[in-house]
Amino acid sequence: MENSLPNKIHIIGSVGSGKTTLARQMSKKLNLPYFELDNVVWKRQKGQEDIRRSEQERECYLDTLIRSNTWIIEGVHNEEWVSNSFQNAELIIFLDTSYSVRTYRIIKRYFLQKLKLEKSNYKPTLKIFFKMFKWNKYFEEVGRPTFFKKYKDFNDKILVVNNINEVEDYFKEQHRSKNIGIAK
Repeated sequence: MENSLPNKIHIIGSVGSGKTTLARQMSKKLNLPYFELDNVVWKRQKGQEDIRRSEQERECYLDTLIRSNTWIIEGVHNEEWVSNSFQNAELIIFLDTSYSVRTYRIIKRYFLQKLKLEKSNYKPTLKIFFKMFKWNKYFEEVGRPTFFKKYKDFNDKILVVNNINEVEDYFKEQHRSKNIGIAK
């Protein structure tokens, strides 16, 4: 993979870690389509309640995505149904943003969404707002250690970073790309 840019990238991290922002930026700069795992789990219906896909539908949809030649998949999901994505990825980026930064971003995101200054795939309710804190804590205590234990065989393709700038540095260093312009 040296000197060639990866065409299949999986980005994982807790809520508020910067996964979607990074996926959008990388998609634009590398000309790769990106997909949010939340949209694999949920059928989004404009003006109506979202519908949760069945396990079979969800797995089939994800399988269709990972069989394509190029993709960026991002999501906090660390369950068994996502393992094929990790297996097929050429690069797995683990955004290990600090707990306090993620907490700040959850709060900021909620208010920006409530003020309609930031779009969301879901209705920003207080219930979801408080769930995000729960998910953030769970990822910190359970999700992160589980990921590294479960996917230790993929260590050679896992890039652990604390922020988006470190991804830019990785591409400069590993892929001899002067500047792909991921970080703003």
